[in-house]
Amino acid sequence: MTNNPTNFRHLYYFWVVAKEGSITRAAERLGLAIQTVSTQLAQLEQSIGKALFTQQGRRLTLTEAGRLALSYADQIFLLGEQMQEALAEAGSGRTRLTVGISDSLPKLTAYRLLEIATQLPHPVRLVCYEGGFDELLADLALHRLDVVLTDRAVPSGTLLRVFSHQLADSEMIVAGVPQLAGAYRAGFPQSLDNAPFLLPTRNNALRGKIDEWFESHGVRPDVVGEFEDNALLNTFGRRGLGLFFAPSALAHDIEEQFGALLVGRVPQVREHFYAVSNERKIKHPAVEAILSAVHQGVLAGT
Repeated sequence: MTNNPTNFRHLYYFWVVAKEGSITRAAERLGLAIQTVSTQLAQLEQSIGKALFTQQGRRLTLTEAGRLALSYADQIFLLGEQMQEALAEAGSGRTRLTVGISDSLPKLTAYRLLEIATQLPHPVRLVCYEGGFDELLADLALHRLDVVLTDRAVPSGTLLRVFSHQLADSEMIVAGVPQLAGAYRAGFPQSLDNAPFLLPTRNNALRGKIDEWFESHGVRPDVVGEFEDNALLNTFGRRGLGLFFAPSALAHDIEEQFGALLVGRVPQVREHFYAVSNERKIKHPAVEAILSAVHQGVLAGT
């Protein structure tokens, strides 16, 4: 293997071949002769000293080196496409806000927060990605995201240079469809003993607090479902499969969108919402606007 810098044109041809699965289809996509693509792919393999593909019948299959190279090429060229989009918008007066949304964050909360950005005097284009907490933090550290919205702070001692900014916190409520709400409202919270519940999985920051609250009141719920994704939990709740916890700040939205009514308030259990950024001080104007609006009480009930 030589120490020559990577030829990114050759790497781009490799990326397209890997995505298309054959040199013929890649050449059609690139508008080049098959021989041109084949030659430049061979030059890339020669420069790195490793085979990137192996032939299996009529189809090319990535080698171990090829899979590793593809993982880096994905990052390089997907970021390149994002850069072109961002530069195209730079002269339009529109601000781009790329947001990572933790899959454990209630979607209504994410909407209420991002709605603030859409109401700014200057137009904002939202690009939203959903994923796991650690995955989103890694993307933030690599500057693929401007901010991450989540329900937990970044753990102390992390090697990533990212910083948590608390947006708000809200006491929780127990809610359910009218039939369930009517059956379990009287005598709350002792009435919840053996009640059907939909709960977040145990890797969710909120689950431990919920379990402690049940224990402190001597309540043993009938856990009929556990969900990592909050939106899926709410969908099952809307169908009446069980009671569920929700931020009190969203009580009106939950009733309006899910038809779920208040069973009882749980002030001892509070959910926290954070914006995580690469800077100790938020610099993106849209995120600054969200922070300012939240601190002025835009999220009712927080």
